[in-house]
Amino acid sequence: MTIPDDHPRRKSLLSRQKIVDAQAAGLLADSALIAHGRGEAFDYLIGERTTDSAKRAEREALNRLFRAKSPVISMNGNTTVLAGREAICLAALTGSSVEINIFYRTDDRMRLLLAEIHRMKDYVMKKSPSDEIELERWKDMVKSVKIHGENPDAKIPHLEGPRALCCSQGIFQADVILVPLEDGDRCEALVAMGKEVIVVDLNPLSRTSTTASVTIVDEVIRAMQRMVIMAVEGPLNTDQDWDNRAALVDALDEIGRSTKLLSS
Repeated sequence: MTIPDDHPRRKSLLSRQKIVDAQAAGLLADSALIAHGRGEAFDYLIGERTTDSAKRAEREALNRLFRAKSPVISMNGNTTVLAGREAICLAALTGSSVEINIFYRTDDRMRLLLAEIHRMKDYVMKKSPSDEIELERWKDMVKSVKIHGENPDAKIPHLEGPRALCCSQGIFQADVILVPLEDGDRCEALVAMGKEVIVVDLNPLSRTSTTASVTIVDEVIRAMQRMVIMAVEGPLNTDQDWDNRAALVDALDEIGRSTKLLSS
């Protein structure tokens, strides 16, 4: 698919095509594009941009990942295809591990997604995200990122179906989990386990958004890219307590302002 460089929605169309191609290759479920489109609809409402409230949430999320004892980034099929490289970079910078955890779980899909995330890991090793991090040191940082998901040996309590499956050395033992996708039941179950859950969800009214410890109302690629850039700088000490409800209200206000601009 050829998309002109000056197309106003080039990035969005490229993301759609990645989902289409990955689904055709067997990595994603048939409903993958539907889930992606639902997020796109909300991205229209915020003007396809990273809002000020999202930037604050991204910084708070990073601070929590840096403070965590056992941080994990939980990736499903869509987020692996769209932002897998950024997830590996973020994991390397924050000392997190990565777990592939999908709803429509099959052995073939898991095999393909795990192979893809390992290929991405090899790719990420080739270039440091900052001149301040020497390439050899960066390679060691990326190599240290553990990839979980192949052999789930634990279950999330009070959650049914494939989503309950997880790895004892990954999601199950994590104290802070970044979940860059909408999954209300799993978010509720993880919070009930006493975990801090950071989500990336373009819908500020979803159960995921309202249940999470920190909600980033942003498109997943933009959010992960910004967080990688900020993570290079390291943690930023803040004294203020995070109010996620207030952050969601700010996100709704941003949507209101964007829609007013569109209607004026």
